Amino acid sequence: MTKYQQININNKFDKFSDYWSPRIIAEMNDYQFKLVKVQGEFVWHEHSDTDEVFIVIDGKLIIEFRDGRVELKPGEMFIVPKGIEHKPVAQHESKIMIIEPRGVINTGDAGGELTAGNDVWI
Repeated sequence: MTKYQQININNKFDKFSDYWSPRIIAEMNDYQFKLVKVQGEFVWHEHSDTDEVFIVIDGKLIIEFRDGRVELKPGEMFIVPKGIEHKPVAQHESKIMIIEPRGVINTGDAGGELTAGNDVWI
């Protein structure tokens, strides 16, 4: 193995199949780059201490807010400001990259059955 190694995002997506369960592929300073496959509706939640970046790699992601929504296609991104309640939705399987500080729980303050294990690497 070489000292310098690129990360192939598509190959990483091939390594898991479950939905709403982010996998870490890299860290930069205190930020983690996570891949997640999504389908259906997530839970209403917020992150009181941090913004959250969503980048659509494949598919389509809708982020609903109590007063509106944003629709993202491949190659588009959106930053949900800290403290803003939101609910991600994907009608069909979509592949998303999330960038957020180390230790952030995917369901934020909501908890529940969709809470994923933290710090899971692929």
